[in-house]
Amino acid sequence: MKENVDSYQHKGLRKRLVDLLRSKGITDENVLEAINNIPRHFFLDSAFDLIAYEDRAFPIAANQTISQPYTVAYQTQLLQVKKGEKVLEIGTGSIYQASVLAEMGARVYTIERQKKLFDAQKKFVFRSKYPNIKFFYGDGFEGLPAYAPFDKIIITAAAPFIPPKLIEQLRPGGMMVLPLDEGEAQRMLRITKLKDGSLQEESFDAFSFVPMLTGKNE
Repeated sequence: MKENVDSYQHKGLRKRLVDLLRSKGITDENVLEAINNIPRHFFLDSAFDLIAYEDRAFPIAANQTISQPYTVAYQTQLLQVKKGEKVLEIGTGSIYQASVLAEMGARVYTIERQKKLFDAQKKFVFRSKYPNIKFFYGDGFEGLPAYAPFDKIIITAAAPFIPPKLIEQLRPGGMMVLPLDEGEAQRMLRITKLKDGSLQEESFDAFSFVPMLTGKNE
């Protein structure tokens, strides 16, 4: 296992990344502070050590990716996370997005469908910093009914449709942020569940995500 060192050089690269995100329109200071506090290079193979703070996605195990920092910041900003909120994340991946939410004080429940990734996550040293993240192996389309309702839900893969079971698990007044549509690009959607149970949809920029798949992958 590689030794986790967060050097002055890493911190400087991180500050530069935060400045870039700010210039690209990220205005939520809590999001920017969380990204500034988290050593992204810990979440990647040591070969990526000094390029970990470039604003781009990188491959991880099981043909998945660690999202581009701008994408993480964009989704998190749309989610309007407040300290103490209960957030369901679909697609744990590298644990980076979950760590950003946890750093902001959310209670995070995160689901991973890839057994290889889920098992690898157990050995990840940095996760001990965030006892407010709970990890689950399962089908993201099913959510976690036993732990519902959630204040916020974030999907980090391209959803072919809005998962109805996740809408059920969202509390009235809660928000879900997801990239919707199949194909090359997805539009970022924010859904607010109103008090009467109806949904208000807001559409934002286009992004490209790996597809959200049903079931679990052994």
